[in-house]
Amino acid sequence: MADADAGSELFGSYEAELKLVQADLNQKLDQIPELTGEPRKSAVRLAERSLEEATELLDQMRIEKQNIPSSARSKINQRFRNFESDIDASKRKLKDLSSDRKALFGSRYTDDPNTDEQLEQRQQLLSGTDRLDRSSQRLRDSQRIANETEDIGRGTLADLHLQREQIQHTRMTILESEGYVDRSVKTLRGMARRMATNRIITVAIITVLVLLIIGVIYSKFR
Repeated sequence: MADADAGSELFGSYEAELKLVQADLNQKLDQIPELTGEPRKSAVRLAERSLEEATELLDQMRIEKQNIPSSARSKINQRFRNFESDIDASKRKLKDLSSDRKALFGSRYTDDPNTDEQLEQRQQLLSGTDRLDRSSQRLRDSQRIANETEDIGRGTLADLHLQREQIQHTRMTILESEGYVDRSVKTLRGMARRMATNRIITVAIITVLVLLIIGVIYSKFR
């Protein structure tokens, strides 16, 4: 029930907002017939934006009305259909106003291809086409440069990855070398201790022998 009430409130909020957008759209549509040239084009663009906003609100209302209980949905559906009809009428009206080329291009527009005004319009269109082509070419060049930069970036990343592996391999080699050095140091220390021990034993043996010789000599001359 709470979801249904929330859906009804949200639908009402969209409905109120749509009414304001419709009023603004109708006002803009009423102003377009009075304008020509660039002001008319600008007014048509503004009306198109208002129409897009109204269409988006209508889509939101279409979603939210599904959350309204069936008992109250019949009235909602009728109001929704009225809004749809109004929006469709505004679309048709805007399409008709947009198709009036003479009003859009001003008093210089004519269907006679041999007049100076028509030739001037053609030149303007060709000039616009040339500018568009140049802009498109610049975009293609920018895209090509971006692709080349991306390729260079991928190559650089691959090189960095390879260098990282080489550094890791070198680090492992250094660690292994350190291990060998540690074992060598331990071996040398052990050999040094054994040599010192052997030296002490040798000195002790020599000392004992000397004492024995002295004892023997002393015993003979006693």
